Amino acid sequence: MEWYSKPTNMSHRVAVIGTGTEPDDPDENGYAMAYHHATAYENHPECDLVACADIVRKNAEAFADEFDIADEGVFTSYEEMLEAVEPDIVSLCVPPAVHDSIAIDCARSGVVEAIHCEKPMADSYGGARMMAQEASRHDVQLTFNHQRRYSDAVRTAKELLDDGAIGDLERIEFAAPVGIFDYGSHSFDLCNYFNDEVTAEWALGQIEYSEENILFGTHNENQAVVLWEYENGVTGLGTSGGGEGPSPTNAVNCHHRLIGTRGTMELDPSVDGEESPTLRVRGPGDDDWRTVETEDGMHSWEFIDRAIADNVRCLEAGEEPELGAENALNATELIFATWESARKRGRVDLPLNIDGNPLTEMVESGELSPVAPAEDE
Repeated sequence: MEWYSKPTNMSHRVAVIGTGTEPDDPDENGYAMAYHHATAYENHPECDLVACADIVRKNAEAFADEFDIADEGVFTSYEEMLEAVEPDIVSLCVPPAVHDSIAIDCARSGVVEAIHCEKPMADSYGGARMMAQEASRHDVQLTFNHQRRYSDAVRTAKELLDDGAIGDLERIEFAAPVGIFDYGSHSFDLCNYFNDEVTAEWALGQIEYSEENILFGTHNENQAVVLWEYENGVTGLGTSGGGEGPSPTNAVNCHHRLIGTRGTMELDPSVDGEESPTLRVRGPGDDDWRTVETEDGMHSWEFIDRAIADNVRCLEAGEEPELGAENALNATELIFATWESARKRGRVDLPLNIDGNPLTEMVESGELSPVAPAEDE
């Protein structure tokens, strides 16, 4: 499926901030995302990976060895790197708590033309808004790695939806296996994609957070359920959580479900006792589900390659990228609105008027007191 045009042969100097460690055995501390970003840049001859920075020098040096970066391109200070190298494109693969400060510094540097940042946007809503604001002020292309948009299954589902396969869209549902801040960032982003990036009007959420769950240095709830409505009347239902016992993810039981006036579409459904299709549709006249063949599923590192290729194409063409800050901010608003609704114990009308992180603030105030997870025996 040809869904993007390859960039031209213009040359772009690329740098990576936050190389991380353990590329051969990645875990939830980073998933070696810097290595996946770098591989994607290497796959595109118009991009020249010239520098990297990590506060742990041996991490930066190992990364440089892997991607043939010269010694003079290895730094422990990203500020020094920006001044010495003047990269055109920067990938940020640092923890969410420092996404905003580093992205803002890159945008204000006067040399960076594009920033591709890992998701989630930031660990506070004010930080996320400030990133978008400063990138816009300094005419810097800011994108976020919601790469699942580039799955052929997702693209095919959107084409079927636009072609009226299930009538007019009425409702979108998702199940995120872990918290809505991490995995759920993708989940909300895809909901917005299917609904043509329409802005949400309100959100009503509740969470369970009794066992400490920290990913990338940031709190994530154990389970969540959220209802929301878009300005065009389409509604949403999202759940997060997993593990043993009752789980809100069982209520949805698939990655995404699109419900229309004349049918339903499911992405990556859980089908007991059967091999699960990536995409299936039940439309007018269908007695049962119809499997739609796609080139790939919902999970592939190749999606990062496609995302970065499209970002570079947009940079060269002067087009607004699909993974741009405005779209990412709409998904991020729903994350923090869910937590704010849980804090208020009521519906939250949008736009969201907070700067902080409601979940973290509830933990710090003692309103929530998650205990440390039990150690494996």
